Amino acid sequence: MDDAIAACRILVVDDTDFNRTLIGALLGEAGFQNVAYAKDGFDALAQIAADAPDLLILDIMMPGMDGFEVCRRLRADHAYADLPVLVQTALSSSDDRNRAFAAGTTDLISKPLDRTELVARVRIHLQNRVLIRDLQTYRARVEGELAMARSMYDHLLPSPALCAALTDSAGVTLRSHTALSFDLGGDLWGVLPLAGGRFGLFLLDMAGRGVSAALNAFRMHTLIHELAPHLGERPGAFLTELNERAVCLLELGQHATVIYGVVDGAAERFTYAAAAAAPPILIRPAPIPPDNAALVFGEGAGQPVGVAAGTRYEERSLPFPPDSALVLHSTAVLETLGGRSGGFAALLQSAAVQNALADGDDGGGGAFAAVTAALAAAQGDVPLDDHTLVWIGRGGAR
Repeated sequence: MDDAIAACRILVVDDTDFNRTLIGALLGEAGFQNVAYAKDGFDALAQIAADAPDLLILDIMMPGMDGFEVCRRLRADHAYADLPVLVQTALSSSDDRNRAFAAGTTDLISKPLDRTELVARVRIHLQNRVLIRDLQTYRARVEGELAMARSMYDHLLPSPALCAALTDSAGVTLRSHTALSFDLGGDLWGVLPLAGGRFGLFLLDMAGRGVSAALNAFRMHTLIHELAPHLGERPGAFLTELNERAVCLLELGQHATVIYGVVDGAAERFTYAAAAAAPPILIRPAPIPPDNAALVFGEGAGQPVGVAAGTRYEERSLPFPPDSALVLHSTAVLETLGGRSGGFAALLQSAAVQNALADGDDGGGGAFAAVTAALAAAQGDVPLDDHTLVWIGRGGAR
């Protein structure tokens, strides 16, 4: 017998000394090592309150407080909702048995007792009890680890002070929408201040879920900041070197989609490189010739970071004129809005967004609010995957 099952605490409740002794002897011979006894219902409830057992063997017919009442009182207390209660009874009618189950009985043991039946029923209910307890312990540990990872995540995101400083130095307004799934999806974004009023901006999404994905995202965050002083001005070289280091750092099968770019307000340009990321999108306040398009899509193709050494990443660029907005987003945003870019594009071209941009509303505050309100409505309270949307708005020179 498994040691954890053998050590489980069993409380035998019977008003007859002989029955208590017999049941204890049968359990002891079967290897159960922790058996306690109660002489009636009142004694049982007192002992359960002092030291809850893992399983209760309960006589149904007792003076003072019968087994039915013991069951009802236990089930009225949420702390004992999962306590297995095996009722030993000579009741044979279906009505009596139904009454026992209605009171909260888990299982029935017929009188006179049969050793094989008693041991088998006790063993299987204790096996379930131990399994449930182990799962609850595991769940509590995972939830604790996820809470710690969420706290770490919050500390790694750009602070409001940093975003405000970029507004002053780069002439843009930086806003973000982040919604974490219950088990974390490995999304992370950040900024890297550069010389001349420019800054680098990255958004990554680790493969997988949970604490392992979060920890890998934190490792990638460290690598990105190590590379920033040396390669932050050159997105293609930056992503190429990030991949080389990630291949050595991450285990086989682990990888990340990443976009990294440099926002240059003075040059009115966003220069970037992408590794299987969702493409960046430029939103213009009105159709502009020659293509008369309100949206300009960048490129998001490329090998994910961490898959293969020697991968090179091409540098691309998008215009970033006044009164426009630049949007970076995780693929979960597209999935939430219909699974394809069309749903997101329709939202970005909606009248609410276009009118807000045309009004030159401080770099897109109203437009950003319209987009995030629609996204929040679509994703629900707790999304299935992490959602990240970064919005860089440029007010007009009016």
